[in-house]
Amino acid sequence: MHDDNIEVLRARVIAANPSLNTAENNNQWWLLGTSGCHLCDIAEQILAQFQSVQPITYQNVDIAEFDEALMMDFATSIPVILTPSKRLDYPFSVMDLQQLLAHN
Repeated sequence: MHDDNIEVLRARVIAANPSLNTAENNNQWWLLGTSGCHLCDIAEQILAQFQSVQPITYQNVDIAEFDEALMMDFATSIPVILTPSKRLDYPFSVMDLQQLLAHN
């Protein structure tokens, strides 16, 4: 699933969560997760550390709002970061985010 076309994947996420369908969100990073997900909390802390050195913005996206097929695609891999061009599954570090930004 990791070689899924990111544009297709992001389109599926937008279809499941139409509030993401804004020009601003099209260029944002998305952190896919769900409430009560311990690793998602850690991922947010890593993103917060990264934001202290890089002015990126990201949007939290709750997979519980997806249809079952899309939710199951991510259920075992969250937290997942989707940039406009890349996908990064947990575990990741601030250095991984730096590389992601550099190659975005």
